[in-house]
Amino acid sequence: MRAISSAVVDQQDDAAEGADRAAAAAEAASRVGIRLLDDVRELAAVRALYEGIWDTGATNPPVTADMLRALVQAGNYVAGAFDDATEGQELVGACFGFFGPPAARTLHSHIAGTIPRARGRHLGFALKLHQRAWALHRDVDTITWTYDPLIRRNAHFNLGKLAASVGTYLPRLYGSLDDSINRGDETDRILVRWELRSPQVIAAAAHRPLVVDAAAALAAGAVVGLQPDGHDAPRCGALDAGTVLVGVPADIEGMRETDPRRAADWRVALREVMGALLADGATVRGFDRAGWYIIDRQERS
Repeated sequence: MRAISSAVVDQQDDAAEGADRAAAAAEAASRVGIRLLDDVRELAAVRALYEGIWDTGATNPPVTADMLRALVQAGNYVAGAFDDATEGQELVGACFGFFGPPAARTLHSHIAGTIPRARGRHLGFALKLHQRAWALHRDVDTITWTYDPLIRRNAHFNLGKLAASVGTYLPRLYGSLDDSINRGDETDRILVRWELRSPQVIAAAAHRPLVVDAAAALAAGAVVGLQPDGHDAPRCGALDAGTVLVGVPADIEGMRETDPRRAADWRVALREVMGALLADGATVRGFDRAGWYIIDRQERS
């Protein structure tokens, strides 16, 4: 028993050390320093950062400094990324999460964000790898979070670059959010699970993302369940095959600003197609950057 226990501990240590190396490499490539935060002034800076990203205004921030302080005090994860170009003085990104069931084995990552001018530096990737290393050092196997399935870049980042897996479709999770990103749209979300020790996540942390090919799936017999028509409106199709392609618009955020009714139509259409498929037991194979979810239905005996 001692030998088995020692082997398990060695595997856990190896996983955490490997995560440390991957996180440090991503941090250096993004030209930032990422560290845990607990000072109230820095936590207030996180609040201000999120206010700016989501343009919520000071009266309705995504999170308050005192709430972040409480999370830190309770042993949860709050980290900030500071720009090397300012000698570590400017906060350019932040991420926080809290433990969820099963107790102490799952971390729920609630918000991660970076300032617009830091985009293109893979800062979000660096923040997530820092969070992964922190979790593995605490024997946490899984990190969960939610994202808007209509936003292509988020789908690619979460399912491809990080190799997270889709768990559940959650309609109207947060009610209506009136910020510059959501613009009052209904807040359907996908809950993803990041299995930190899985081969695909280890590969993703080493810059080998999960890549899927919608064109190949179509050639192999997949059907198109949802796609943009010639006017960028949602057009529903067939769901009667083992694999279904579900498309999303190129720029739902811009559409919410210029054509909110059409954006709302997309929300309903995706809920009716993707939400129904997942509720029926289908699994998401991945997301093609061209704008397609590849969804495999369960075979019926």
